[in-house]
Amino acid sequence: MSLSAALNRLTRSTPILNFSRRGTPAGSMPRIASFSLTQTYAFELDTDASWRPAPANAARIARNTVLANTTMTVSSTAANHLSALVSMDFFTVSTLTGRVLFVLVLISHERRRIVHVNVTEHPTSAWTAQQLVDAFPEDSAPRYLLRDRDSIYDEQVRRRITSLGITEVVSSPLSPWQNPYVERVIGSIRRECLDHVIILNPRHLRRVLRAYLAYYHRSRTHLGLSKDAPDGRPACAASGPIIVSPEVGGLHHRYDRQAA
Repeated sequence: MSLSAALNRLTRSTPILNFSRRGTPAGSMPRIASFSLTQTYAFELDTDASWRPAPANAARIARNTVLANTTMTVSSTAANHLSALVSMDFFTVSTLTGRVLFVLVLISHERRRIVHVNVTEHPTSAWTAQQLVDAFPEDSAPRYLLRDRDSIYDEQVRRRITSLGITEVVSSPLSPWQNPYVERVIGSIRRECLDHVIILNPRHLRRVLRAYLAYYHRSRTHLGLSKDAPDGRPACAASGPIIVSPEVGGLHHRYDRQAA
């Protein structure tokens, strides 16, 4: 099967791939490239000399060199601490009957793994504190926990965080961009799953989230992980028939090549 035929088949069978997010097909190309990488396809970019920038003078080169070194230092520092960082946040889901359910998400920064998720209709500080214990059994607690200033994180929750040996990092008021990992994954859960499902009750929501998390950890590729999945997704065979596996009730599909 040719590359163009494989991509056409992928988009036909998985309409949730949003090709009109930014008005042009380019909006979904990173995800398409990620799927293609696992199928051992290669892409080459045109490097026409007419697109190259004009030569910079010595002062500009020196300034850009300093900025590049500074950026590399900050990026290296952040990368070295990714394994010690976990973010948490709540989001809401409405059911068919108008009930509002609250979902708590905790995500590890290192491999974008969702370490814990749970649902409740009446969130309390005691319930939130217990979720932290469930998320980090034994000695698995991270060094830092990023959270916002929601009033549910009261003294009881803060004592539980301290008892687990975690240092909490609190974002500024009304600044969700200071907690981008969990905000992004909440957006992904909405766009790729919950926006396409009518939730009936808390039990149904938990079942849907379990199905999505299985897809998210094993099959969904991430640009920040060099187009790998959080649990790792090995490259397929170079040739052989394409095997299609529906996931999340058919909202998504996984494509693998069966070895000849």
